[in-house]
Amino acid sequence: MQDLKGRVALVTGASRGIGKGIAHALGAAGATVYVTGRTEDADTATVPLPGTIHETAALVNEAGGVGIALRCDHRDDQQVEQVFQQIYADHGRLDILVNNAWAGYQAKQRSKKSGFKTAFWKLPPTFWDTMHTVGVRSTYVASVYGAAPMVEHGGGLIVHLSMASYGPTDNVAYGVNKATVNRMATDMAHELRDHQVAVIALCPFMVATEMLMAGRKSQKLLPWMETPLFVGRAVVALATDPKIMEKSGQILMTLGSGGL
Repeated sequence: MQDLKGRVALVTGASRGIGKGIAHALGAAGATVYVTGRTEDADTATVPLPGTIHETAALVNEAGGVGIALRCDHRDDQQVEQVFQQIYADHGRLDILVNNAWAGYQAKQRSKKSGFKTAFWKLPPTFWDTMHTVGVRSTYVASVYGAAPMVEHGGGLIVHLSMASYGPTDNVAYGVNKATVNRMATDMAHELRDHQVAVIALCPFMVATEMLMAGRKSQKLLPWMETPLFVGRAVVALATDPKIMEKSGQILMTLGSGGL
């Protein structure tokens, strides 16, 4: 069923992983889906993992939607603004914004010893910046440009990909990042409620992304993992929920988000 036919969506950070799965699901529901990221081909890959924004856009098309790839470095506000200007020039509206872009994976890929399992006092202060520039600030900036036209058109949905706070995260910067995103969703929802714009923090559990599947222990954990497409279907469920405003401001977990 193409319940989102005629709707316009933007998924940030969609070269691979959860963003790719969300774009795929939105496309299968009939949406026009803009996907952003920095990887256009092997020469522009930011991590040694498969996936490009053009491959994701093609997947959206194959699923029945309309996929459009726009290269964007979400550290650059001007590039972000240009993405929104392009969407508004093409369609004059944006119905769904999914803030998925996050640069923390780059910190994980820089060395065999991931910063995620390293005590915070043993990490350089720049680790914090990597986590928060694309993840917290990029989510805020994209929401600034996305919310204004949603208010003007009388409604919309903003989804922040996050993590539920049910225990230590093994990394201080990452934990603070996700707690901040959750709070951002709550406060944005409060300010946008009267304009019928819903804001949700969506928290998957363990997702079988390209990065996670590259790990040695992934096969053992596979039975407990969600797929990126599963997370995408959760976004579609939110986007098609006639009572979505009742959920606005909440921190929601996907079905598998309860621990092992």
